Parts: sequence; C-alpha cells; structure tokens
Amino acid sequence: MSLFDKIKKFTAAKEVMALGHYPYFRVINSEQDTEVMCNGKKMLMMGSNSYLGLTNHPRVIEAAREATKKYGTGCAGSRFLNGTLDIHLKLEEELAHLVGKEASLAFAAGYMANLGAISTFVEKGEFIVTDKYDHASILDGCILSAGKMVRFNHNNMKHLKTVLEKKVKGENALIVVDGIFSMEGDIANIPEICKIAHSHNAKVMVDEAHSIGVLHKTGAGAAMHLGCTDDVDLIMGTFSKSLASVGGFIAADKDVIHYLKHHARPLIFSASLPPASAASVLEAMKIMQEEPERIDRLWENTNYMAKNFRAMGFDIGNSNTPVIPLHVGDMMNSFKMWKQLDEKGVFINPVVPPAVPPNDTLIRTSFMATHTRKQLDEALEKFEAIGKNVGII
Repeated sequence: MSLFDKIKKFTAAKEVMALGHYPYFRVINSEQDTEVMCNGKKMLMMGSNSYLGLTNHPRVIEAAREATKKYGTGCAGSRFLNGTLDIHLKLEEELAHLVGKEASLAFAAGYMANLGAISTFVEKGEFIVTDKYDHASILDGCILSAGKMVRFNHNNMKHLKTVLEKKVKGENALIVVDGIFSMEGDIANIPEICKIAHSHNAKVMVDEAHSIGVLHKTGAGAAMHLGCTDDVDLIMGTFSKSLASVGGFIAADKDVIHYLKHHARPLIFSASLPPASAASVLEAMKIMQEEPERIDRLWENTNYMAKNFRAMGFDIGNSNTPVIPLHVGDMMNSFKMWKQLDEKGVFINPVVPPAVPPNDTLIRTSFMATHTRKQLDEALEKFEAIGKNVGII
C-alpha cells in the first residue's frame, strides 16, 4: 500500500468538473470590486468579503506602495528575530485601540492568529469549548493544541452550560466563538456566553474576522457592538476582509500578549507580516474611521438584500449581517444554481459538504458598502429567475 493511494481514490472534484459544475479556484483577472473580470467575462461580485470596498481604494494602494519603497517587499525573518518593523508596532497599537484592548499582536495570516492563540493558551488537561459552526481555523487550532476540544450546538446557551458542567467539570477552559459566523451570517450570543463562562471560571475568545468593519459604529466588531469588550479575554481579527489586505491579530491585556509573543509557534517560526500589508491595514482603518458612512451604506445594502430575498421566498436562515446564505437543499441544487448564476454573470459561492450537511447546502452571498442599488437590483432579478428555474422558490 502506498502513501499516495488516497490520491487515486479522490475522484469527486474531477467528476464535478466533467459535469461542468466545478465552482472553485475561479480565476479573477481584475481588482476585487463590485464587478470583476472572471475568465474574460464581467461579473457582478456577490461573494466578496471586502465589506467596506477598500481593497482597491487609491489611498490603500498608495500606502502599500510607499511602505514597499521604504521597507522593501518583505522582512526576511520572523517577528521573534529580525522581522519586527516599527510599522508593525504602530499597527498593533492601532488595532488594540480599535477593539478596546491594552495590546495586540499581528500575525502573517488570520488562520495563524487562531492557531497561535488557541495552541498557546490551552495545554494538556485543559479544554477548548467551540461552537459547532466555528471556522475551520479555530478547529485546526484545537488540533494543534494539547488540550481537549468539546463542542456545543450552534448558539445554544443551554447546551453550552451542559458541556461546561458535564464535560469540562471545573477544569480550565477557553470558549471560542465566531463574532459573525462566516457561512450562516448570524451573530454569537456573546453577552450570554461571557456570563456563562465567568460562572464556570472559563475564558472567552471571539473571532471577529467577519465583524471587523461590519459591527459597531466604529467597525470594532461584535464584542464592542454587544457591549462585551471587557468581558471577552481574547479578540481575534483578520485583515483580509474589511481591512483590505492579508494577515490577522490577537488583542488582549498586555501581559496576555507578552506571553503570546514568547510562546506562539505560528508567530515565532514564521515570517512576519509584509510591510505593504501592515501599511494598507493602517490606511484602511483610517478610512473606516474618517468615513463611517461606509458602514451605514453596508447595512443599507444588507437590509435591502435580506428583505428582498425573503420576499422572493428564499430561506436565509437566521442571517442578520452582510453574509446572507440561501439555503437550497441538496448538493445538486447548489451546483445548478451556481452554474446558472455564473452563466448570467453573477459571482457567488456554493457551500457543500463537508462544510454543511448534505441536504442543507448553501449559496453564500455577501455584500459590500460600494454595491450600487442598480447592481443589487440586477442581481436580485437573476436570483429570482434562477431560483424559480431550479425549484428553490
């Protein structure tokens, strides 16, 4: 038996390709905007996480250019050794201020921030308690940790209590949840989670990847939006959504960040955030603070799309954010709807097993502050026609 025998057995993707329904690794030939060029065709982008529409903002691009001129294209080392720049420290100061914490630590990817924090703080004999719909990077952080992962049903506070009482049983625990769940589009019940956590002597970590730039008037995220900043022990965020770059961070009390800096393997043994990325995030935060109307427009577009989707008869679940899933049933419905939308020039993201149950696949849509009403109406017309054609509505 060969190590690579599993490769021969993996035929699912090629089977879907043969049917002409393969929706992944599509090549975009333009900037990430409300319209993109995909395989030479102009498409309405209804699946981007650039919630504030800043990835192609002239000021963000210029900030990245100037940083590259000053610092070069990379740091040629880890933060622990020769990879810490003054721009990293400035970024961390601004991030901590944004989310209301004493200090923060930037990682080269949001994925690495979750791996670094969870694997560092939860040791053998301790527990990580996760929502069943938490992002894959959280689950991978649990795998890297020496602690034991236990899960509770999605946003189910009664089950969270049961897990803490019957499985954790008073041992040290870290509860980790998404602020906005990346597929379902609903918001974690952070106030109740913090209340339950503190009654069981557990700590709380919130992944704000999809809520930075979306929730709270300042864009600070779900914890600030729900008035729980002081009750949340660790705040994680990414730069690849609203903040127009790549990377991630953990924010917490100064002593917590000091410990993380000296123990997080994904930080110590990985190259540091490129200077252009740090500069673009700093500029994106400036724009977010100077133009709060971007968040207002984002929510106008979100509410408009949610209202119209519901009126058409689409099932959008409990979504109450710019992430709006259309529940379409089995996997072939998802692929058929993706294919027809793609042919009509609408870029969306089908979500199929193992990310979701086999009979509850999704068409994941997400919206931007910079979408025009004309673009949204054009997309809605196509969603309705194709939804009826596939038999979803």
